[in-house]
Amino acid sequence: MWSVWRLGVLALVLGMLEVSSVQGQNATTGPKVLCYYDGSNALREGLGKVTVSDIELALPFCTHLMYGYAGVNAETYRLRSLNEDLDLDSGKSHFRAVTTLKRRYPGLKVFLSVGNYRDLGEEKPFEKYLTLLESGGSRTAFVNSAYSLLKTYEFDGLDLAWQFPQTKPKRIRGWTGKVWHGFKKLFTGDSVLDPKADEHREEFTALVRDLKNAFVHDKFQLGYTQLPHVNQTIFLDIPLLKDNIDYVNVAAYDQQTPERNPKEGDYTAPIYEPAERVVGNNVDDKVKAWHSQGTPLDKIVVGIATYGRGWRLVGDSGITGVPPIPTDGPSPAGPYTNVPGFYSFGEVCAKLPNPGNANLKGAEYPLRKINDPTKRFGPYAFRIPDENDEHGIWLSYEDPESAGNKAAYVKAKGLGGISINDLGLDDYRGTCSGDKFPILRAAKYRL
Repeated sequence: MWSVWRLGVLALVLGMLEVSSVQGQNATTGPKVLCYYDGSNALREGLGKVTVSDIELALPFCTHLMYGYAGVNAETYRLRSLNEDLDLDSGKSHFRAVTTLKRRYPGLKVFLSVGNYRDLGEEKPFEKYLTLLESGGSRTAFVNSAYSLLKTYEFDGLDLAWQFPQTKPKRIRGWTGKVWHGFKKLFTGDSVLDPKADEHREEFTALVRDLKNAFVHDKFQLGYTQLPHVNQTIFLDIPLLKDNIDYVNVAAYDQQTPERNPKEGDYTAPIYEPAERVVGNNVDDKVKAWHSQGTPLDKIVVGIATYGRGWRLVGDSGITGVPPIPTDGPSPAGPYTNVPGFYSFGEVCAKLPNPGNANLKGAEYPLRKINDPTKRFGPYAFRIPDENDEHGIWLSYEDPESAGNKAAYVKAKGLGGISINDLGLDDYRGTCSGDKFPILRAAKYRL
């Protein structure tokens, strides 16, 4: 009995030391852990709802809490809340709720994130972000309103997840396909992503410089998130940007999605480029693009998604599951996120083999999980369709092991840290393995 009591006390002490050591690292110059939280998660119904209090258990593992998302007013070009009833003091005061967390977690920095393709409403959600750049007056309005919001609600900084146009999807082609495609381009040419790209690149650099200058007195910080499929060669003057930002968060996930690539399922967030794939759609190439143009390694942060992307398999998909694989659009929506082809990690692990689904059939039959022994591309899981061509699914996702592999890559390369997108999509209830926020924890430990 005495031995059992001593073991219990030892476990409690070790747990307290673990949390206190992580909290202590928040105030140091160690690797960053940017933890994103989309406040709209609090508006979901049922088990998909994730409130500010739900994410508190994650905060000892985070150096920064990134609250999203703010947007741009299309008429005044001022920074604004995307849900004033939720965020502002005149409503439920989420802005105040998240910045107040710094009192309980003294080393924590709380940033406001703008954009991230959450600012919708127009046919082209990037259009007002480009128009804003074109006028000195519009840029000033944005800078002044950003400063005012940060100051009023006691944020520590601003995260620019700027909504530039995304490059068009490219199909994965073999050698003969590439030759034929190149031949056709001789006659059709390339489509122009942004006719004013040169101007917008200079103007975005000016905006970042103006924000940095406006923030200096109050020591507000400024970061930039390169969203998936934003071409840094077209839109970003990296040599001029790098000295005016405190970090660049490379969101090198969603490289393939069922919305962009409905006919072809593939790895969504590989560290390195798989054979015969689109060049640049991987973590390592994005990191090299920034570092090769002078960005210090310790300013580069690598994004880790806490969700999976799913495609519908059909008879033509074959039986091996090996990507790239023919598909037919997104798979059915999950019970909590309710978005076709998009699954939180809790929804992902419920589809993998476990005691609860071992004897189920049809749409509930467990997927076959394929691990990644190379630690380069990530895991996937699939279920071939039945004789009626139904219930087939192919799923690329991040799990604690693959998140740990990304963190190990960051550590080995001497990079600045990781970002977790999103706390509300990690298994915050601990239903998969008993550990809450398993992806965040695994990544943090490997740093």
